Amino acid sequence: MSRCYQQLTLADRRRLHHLVERKVPINEMARQLGRHRSTIHREIRRNTFHDRELLEYSGYFSMVADDIAKELRRRLRMLRRHALTLSG
Repeated sequence: MSRCYQQLTLADRRRLHHLVERKVPINEMARQLGRHRSTIHREIRRNTFHDRELLEYSGYFSMVADDIAKELRRRLRMLRRHALTLSG
């Protein structure tokens, strides 16, 4: 079984944002986006914005989610790069 996959695009995240706003079930979100439900669940869990002072501004927003995901990928690449230099 191949592990080839594509990252969610900004367009996917925008569509997901609209689905989250409408409170569509995760299974239906996954079906509409053509992704597995665990992918959608992880995306929402990892990339939801939390504001401790102004709770009404907390939630899943496509631009914020895209920025969070890019930052996470950047950090993971940096960790991998440093692990290779330390082990070699």
